[in-house]
Amino acid sequence: MRIILLGTGAALPDPDRCHTSILLTLNNGRHFLLDCGHGATRQMMRVNVNPADVAHLLLTHLHHDHVCELPFFVISSWILSRPGALDIRGPQGTKQLVSHLFEGGAFDADIRARSAYPVRQANIDAVRPKVTEYEAGVIFEDNDIKITADHVDHIPPEISQCFGFRIEAEGKIVTFSGDTAPCDGITRLSRDADLLIHECTFTEAFIEHRRKSQVGTFSHTSPSELGQLAVDCRVKRLVATHIGHVDSLSPVLKRAAVKHMPVDLMGPQQIDEFVRDIRQTYGGPLQIAHDLMRIDL
Repeated sequence: MRIILLGTGAALPDPDRCHTSILLTLNNGRHFLLDCGHGATRQMMRVNVNPADVAHLLLTHLHHDHVCELPFFVISSWILSRPGALDIRGPQGTKQLVSHLFEGGAFDADIRARSAYPVRQANIDAVRPKVTEYEAGVIFEDNDIKITADHVDHIPPEISQCFGFRIEAEGKIVTFSGDTAPCDGITRLSRDADLLIHECTFTEAFIEHRRKSQVGTFSHTSPSELGQLAVDCRVKRLVATHIGHVDSLSPVLKRAAVKHMPVDLMGPQQIDEFVRDIRQTYGGPLQIAHDLMRIDL
């Protein structure tokens, strides 16, 4: 299988990273999209994948940096002649989200105008996604792949349930954490994974700053915690992603982020901090994610 990290950033707009989205492609050519943050559609085309050929989208949670590309992805796929409806699987609230977007929703005028043409009317189902809301357990399974979801600890579940995924296909196990602090759910999902793609949004100094300022969620996994998780779960290969802008030199981002994080610490050296803290415990293959990183298993 091939895995491409389409976007590796966090919630703020970042000139160097798109929002979170991962494209998993099986050897038979089937595509699965994990989360759909800003930039995902364009990034697929940059790696020679037609968005209309991606039949399955699985969402870990409903924070905007994991779902905000959804209407663009769906409508673009329609214009690119997707055959039939996109299969979307997401946590509770996904049906409500999708119901506000397309026919009768935010993009109703666009859809009514385009669907006046026979070529667009012919595949109108492309803007009528099939949405399934899942709970913890197996959320997708067929002869090629099995995907299991488990609860993770990111935001209060009464606001939005958050999940990670364990993907079993072609004799390999790939785990994607979504956004989470260390918890039992991500431990279960990560055991003996051939590849763990795990959020590592902030270094400990940034996490502590957010905990004290209460400007945003601090329910993330620090590099040292991630290294220990990888050791405890016997992970064969580790990729740290969802990088929270800590490495950015953008003046605009620094000015905007002054209330969100200690901007005086921001810079490329923070990547070295990630690696150093993960390496305190984990000695296996390690990469810090960047957009369009490709992994072949």
